[in-house]
Amino acid sequence: MTFPHPHNLRTVSMPLGMVVGAMFCRPIAALETASGGMITPSLIFLMLFFTFCRVDVRSMRLQPLHLWLLTAQIVFSVAVYGILLPFSPTVAQGGMICVLTPIAMAAVVIGGMLGADIVSMTTFSLLCNMTIAVVAPFILSVVGDCSLAVILARVAPLLILPFAAAQGCRALIPKVSGWVAAHSQISFYLWLVSLTVIIGRTTTFILDHPEADGAVETALAATALVICLVQFRFGRWLGRRYGDAVAGGQSLGQKNTVLAVWMAQSFLDPISSVAPTAYIVWQNFVNSYQIYKKDRETTKNQI
Repeated sequence: MTFPHPHNLRTVSMPLGMVVGAMFCRPIAALETASGGMITPSLIFLMLFFTFCRVDVRSMRLQPLHLWLLTAQIVFSVAVYGILLPFSPTVAQGGMICVLTPIAMAAVVIGGMLGADIVSMTTFSLLCNMTIAVVAPFILSVVGDCSLAVILARVAPLLILPFAAAQGCRALIPKVSGWVAAHSQISFYLWLVSLTVIIGRTTTFILDHPEADGAVETALAATALVICLVQFRFGRWLGRRYGDAVAGGQSLGQKNTVLAVWMAQSFLDPISSVAPTAYIVWQNFVNSYQIYKKDRETTKNQI
């Protein structure tokens, strides 16, 4: 069985998923409710599993850049919350989750297209997911309403088990892991489905809560834009100091937004999920611009 290459669908996939999610928000929300809220975490698990099946831990090397990026991510998330809290707890939660969320799996692909060190980014991806699996529940339990035990029980397995399952598959069933690695583009379609579900859930929530403050929602979207630009910019600055500006920018700026929206809707004020939902749009604009700029440079050098 063959799949169309994701590159052929990249230009239309995000708007298509968002439109479908918004149009069919009621059936999507009903299906998510009927599943006991397991559709989104299941998709996240599968996306991570497909990604980690391609990871050879023996080729990974921890670098100083990874530690600085991870430190910046955790410190910035707390700082953003503290800065925005006096203005609005909801906006503070939305801004915080846009920083705290780990790197997107697609960041390695985009980074490779832009000339980054893929092995370095893959190493950081694993380190970031494992660390945030432990750190995020503590932070979310402080700023949200759920207990630490509940959050830890739902977040940690979601980020750690896919890696354990993938490495177990590589060791015990290499043919299966080989097939998964050879068909890694399936994770793109899983992302597209998860994006549609997330947009459907967010749209349904907004429709069911017309009393929600429009000014707060606008502030959440604007906050996500500022945070997105700052993270890409600071990440590139940090990466440049270690010889890989692209890896730094993508590692800090490109987030697993599906996970971010799920965590916001599950453990924080659900309205705060508007911020990571908007972040989906902003980071894709940034990536599109970077790819366009890279293609122009390549074409110019070929002339």
